[in-house]
Amino acid sequence: MKLRRGPLRAALGLALLPLLLGPASAVEPISLGLAIAGAAASALTGIISYPRLYCYFRECCLQQHDRRVVAALQDNLDKKLFGQHLVNKVVVKAVKGFLNNSNAKKPLALSLHGWTGTGKNFVSKIIAESIYKRGLQSKYVHQFVATLHFPHAQSINLYKDQLQSWIRGNVSICPRSLFIFDEMDKMHAGLIDSIKPFLDYYELLDGVSYRKAIFIFLSNAGAEKITEVALDFWRNGKTREDIQLADVENALSVSVFNNKNSGFWHSPLIDKNLIDYFVPFLPLEYKHVKMCVRVEIESRGYVVDEEILTRIANEMTYFPREERIYSDKGCKTVDSKLDYYYDF
Repeated sequence: MKLRRGPLRAALGLALLPLLLGPASAVEPISLGLAIAGAAASALTGIISYPRLYCYFRECCLQQHDRRVVAALQDNLDKKLFGQHLVNKVVVKAVKGFLNNSNAKKPLALSLHGWTGTGKNFVSKIIAESIYKRGLQSKYVHQFVATLHFPHAQSINLYKDQLQSWIRGNVSICPRSLFIFDEMDKMHAGLIDSIKPFLDYYELLDGVSYRKAIFIFLSNAGAEKITEVALDFWRNGKTREDIQLADVENALSVSVFNNKNSGFWHSPLIDKNLIDYFVPFLPLEYKHVKMCVRVEIESRGYVVDEEILTRIANEMTYFPREERIYSDKGCKTVDSKLDYYYDF
């Protein structure tokens, strides 16, 4: 079999070198050392010249669409996200379409909205892990938390400059950078507007293209409007699966735009239609909470105790007060409740 030239041949040569040279006693140590060093350098050069092989050893910026990204995203959402049919459908289609588009006119911008514990952070984590193996730990994934990174209203101009510099510098290094902005409902109004140029339809800004980047915004703002729609469907005898994106998205975007307690208040990002999708996370029902408990127990390697599972789900508080349909904390406190019931 003929060896292919390149890193594999160089590496094989490195491994066989002692055998080819004969017993170590027949070769001067310095000569042997130089020969091995030369073979190692040749192997390293070959590896670096083959990006795919190089990226097995070092994390690389995603330069082109990999089918495994969408497959992993779909699989994780199917198995781990409950009661969010709209999220599953919209997120997968949006990410798939964007990654497949080699001539995107702007970055992908997703705004995820819903009550605490409905899965917004979880979905952003899954998206990050689908694109980069290290997920939120990847050097190409950047997460901002409003109350942590931008706490002081009097420093908003400084934050704007820092945010622009951070995005510009990281997209220059990796065009497929992922930026996640958490707690948008707690961000000072006007701050997020500073990134508008990066989300717009510019081919280049100071020699840098932002068209391959992905921006994800997480917010509790608009949750009341989402619940209002879900309740209307329930009271009219329809299932939550009957809800379509068109039933929620426009009302949601208007609600967020006019919310004075939101970082998107009167933001040009909404006014200029730079947010591609407003993704509604529906409030979770009792059955969804039980699903969350079951998966968490199984993930810890324990046999599911149906009595404890039901007890935890029953201890959650639900709203509205009379109907008691939706968990007011979603699945957020499931983990801590399991710590109480199981002797881990």
